[in-house]
Amino acid sequence: MKRRIETKDDFHRMRFRCRRKIVLFFLLCLAAFLILAGRTLWVCVFQSSYYTQKAKELHERERSIKAARGRILDRNGTVLAENKSVCTISVIHNQITDPEAVIACLHQELGLSEEFLRKRVTKLSSIERIRSNVDPAIGERIRQYGLAGIKVDEDYKRYYPYDTLASKVLGFTGGDNQGIIGLEVTYDDILTGENGLILATTDARGVELDGIGEGRVEPVPGNDLHLTMDRNIQMYAEQLAMQAMVQNRAKAVRIIVMDPNTGGILAMTEVPEFHLNDPFCYIGQDRIVDVEGNAVTYESLSVEEQQKYLNGMWRNGCINDTYEPGSTFKIITAAAALEEKLVTLEEQFFCPGYVMVEDRRIRCSKTNGHGSQNFVRGTMNSCNPVFVTLGLRLGPEKYYEYFCQYGLLHKTGIDLPGEAGTIMHNPENIGPVELATISFGQSFQISPIRLLATVSAVINGGYEITPHVAAYAVDSVTGEKTVFPFPQGKQIVSRDTSEKMKYILEQVVAEGTGKNGYVEGFRIGGKTATSQTIPRGNGKYIASYLGFAPADNPEVIAIAIIEEPSAGGFYGGQIAAPVIRQLFENILPYMGGMDYNVK
Repeated sequence: MKRRIETKDDFHRMRFRCRRKIVLFFLLCLAAFLILAGRTLWVCVFQSSYYTQKAKELHERERSIKAARGRILDRNGTVLAENKSVCTISVIHNQITDPEAVIACLHQELGLSEEFLRKRVTKLSSIERIRSNVDPAIGERIRQYGLAGIKVDEDYKRYYPYDTLASKVLGFTGGDNQGIIGLEVTYDDILTGENGLILATTDARGVELDGIGEGRVEPVPGNDLHLTMDRNIQMYAEQLAMQAMVQNRAKAVRIIVMDPNTGGILAMTEVPEFHLNDPFCYIGQDRIVDVEGNAVTYESLSVEEQQKYLNGMWRNGCINDTYEPGSTFKIITAAAALEEKLVTLEEQFFCPGYVMVEDRRIRCSKTNGHGSQNFVRGTMNSCNPVFVTLGLRLGPEKYYEYFCQYGLLHKTGIDLPGEAGTIMHNPENIGPVELATISFGQSFQISPIRLLATVSAVINGGYEITPHVAAYAVDSVTGEKTVFPFPQGKQIVSRDTSEKMKYILEQVVAEGTGKNGYVEGFRIGGKTATSQTIPRGNGKYIASYLGFAPADNPEVIAIAIIEEPSAGGFYGGQIAAPVIRQLFENILPYMGGMDYNVK
């Protein structure tokens, strides 16, 4: 029922209420307009760049441009790893106008099956990669077809000019140019560049618009990595290692060459090396057998079994494996005994051909004994009884302290992945017999690089070093040089002991078991070793020799390890020392003609 207006005052009140509602409605409309206008102003003026970018992104399709990976160069600037130009072939579903022609083209040029291509071409995706690492000539032929929806983008593939050279040190990269093993993975962040982009404008359906050029964000190449390694010395080392492997019918041969003052690696090899440009091509030496012991081919193995053999082929035994060092470890025992002043160079010892420790008869290499000899002569003869005596004088606790002081329980920190740690008795389990065998390098295991690093400290004046392969990086944009810090560490051997050890080890080469390591015209120090593999008595040995030059002021140290030789000889002085002698005969004159400060 409508309200009845009785009086004039009722009429005025009704009119006032109507006017108030109209005003309120007007104010609300005005407020809404101002809010809308303000929001429009904010979006169009203050946020214009943001929303312009968003709109642009809705109509842009991105394709990455792979950045060139940084090069790897030796200490003389020789390129060991670089990039080879290739193409990546992709298809964009929304842009394809003739699917059958696209399939036929890619089948013809790439040799891929039509079934595979049909699945990729008809797949509803923004972009589908067909193949990477395509030869640029093939990519150009595909471009010439002029088919809509096919994209041929520039790309890079890692290329190693010397193929097998230092393969286990350099390592290789995967399909996306990421590091897999070796230096390629250790310094992946430095070598990897920043990818660029190709930006194409499309309509709402994702079809590229004609007449609008592609935009580009240029890639930034990775930084170059310069090494302490020397290509020439590495080549000498690999040739000699392979020669020693063939001549001695050995299971493996390893050689490391290093500056004992800085830790800079000049060469490192374990033969056979593998093909860096085809790292999945198996060239291992292991005889492949099935569970019944029958010889089988690598190709007949399962994918998992093939990978196991590839991992073994890629493995760098110089740092990834441990072994019983044998008599080269007598250097450590001698240094500790001299530090503790438990022996002098002139002290006399008597060797009857064995030494009794508790109820165990430990034999010398010369079964009828060396007779009376002083400490220097005992080291020259590599006499086990002499070093067992020194080990027992030190005692388990003191010997273990030196084991720790010399860093033998710690990894060296070399800039390569997978360094193995030392396998050593727990201190409480080191009795007289264990101590006796440790003193001449048996019943524990260390890596070759760990032994070389510790002996370097013994002969360089007493200072710890960190073995390393990388020297510095160079920025690809600014050219700025960044030197990696590998300074000498603390002094772990006194200079007096260091001088005495250099003298003793020079006598080992001059007249002792290491005489096959002598190089005419140079002062050489060194130590031989021959150790049995486990289980004892299996007739398998590891022959090794560690040498350095010049003996009075060492600039280079090297070790050769010949695992399980089977051609007759197995003594370190007989088959390993000549390897380092030949190495030094080649590299010492070469190094003498150069400024060889290996950082």
